[in-house]
Amino acid sequence: MGRNVNGKPVLVRDALNSSDGIPSNEISPPCSKPINAYNYGEFLPLQKITDELMIEEYLGDLFNEKDRNMILAMALNRVIRPTAMYNIKTWYENYALSLQWPELPLKSQNISNLLAKVGDSDIPSMFMGKMFRSLGTKRTLMYDLTSFSSYSQLINLLEYGYIRDDSDLPQLNLSMIVDKEKGIPVMYDIYPESIVAVTTFKNTIKKIEAHEMENYTLVMDRGFFSKSNIEELIHEKIPFIMPATMALKSVKELMSSAQKDVESPEYLHKFNKKPIFVKPVTLEQKEFKVEGYCFYDPKREMEEKNAFYSRLYDVKEKLEETAIPE
Repeated sequence: MGRNVNGKPVLVRDALNSSDGIPSNEISPPCSKPINAYNYGEFLPLQKITDELMIEEYLGDLFNEKDRNMILAMALNRVIRPTAMYNIKTWYENYALSLQWPELPLKSQNISNLLAKVGDSDIPSMFMGKMFRSLGTKRTLMYDLTSFSSYSQLINLLEYGYIRDDSDLPQLNLSMIVDKEKGIPVMYDIYPESIVAVTTFKNTIKKIEAHEMENYTLVMDRGFFSKSNIEELIHEKIPFIMPATMALKSVKELMSSAQKDVESPEYLHKFNKKPIFVKPVTLEQKEFKVEGYCFYDPKREMEEKNAFYSRLYDVKEKLEETAIPE
């Protein structure tokens, strides 16, 4: 392969290696190779969210600039590409963060020192207070409690207790409150496994009040349904939404009574374009009286029946296959 230069055939390889015989106006400048490439795409949406929630500003009130940026870098890593703490420095150097916040000391020891500083202070509580105050009032807050297992021997909150994940490891409890409208967590707390759910729940309510949150509705799952929790909510005058369980005899009686006429046309509604029956009911106990609703979904009933009979058939078939001939 070649090309014609000044009327003479010249090999492309030779032409590339030499500029002899080629007019200066035809010689292209040498192409520079990129020294570094940085990832912007995943970072920019999160930076926008951080700005809208004023997280950088709140952290700036609690940390110096270097520590604030280290906290933000670690938080962004958890969202973008979670990695072990000793690998965060390598991750950070390949992202646009290293241009916006250059020379962050993200070595393992520096990270450990910063996290210890945060854990031994009231900084988390102060930050959550700022988040609560930014929400205003008349909010819907969703509350839940879960546990985490760990092999660590350095976390003094870890204890053996009720096993939820079949790991047979010590655990700690994490409670969290999420703002429904914004879809973000606004408060968390951790407790030893030995602290019962009722105590955890009461402590959470006290902390919400300490942050001067008012006119909110608390949403919980059926795991919190108990007489003591309901009494606490009523005593504190907190509106709440919580599914009932059959743990209370009065709930069983109420459900039996409601089934008699729950399919009456007066209770018929549409939810997501599907029919559902909703009957107002009142749960009465000696200690309290709570207004609620009994729901009946015909489609869900049919789906659960089909699923039950399908499993029943599978079990029956396996038993017949393994039956010992007489």
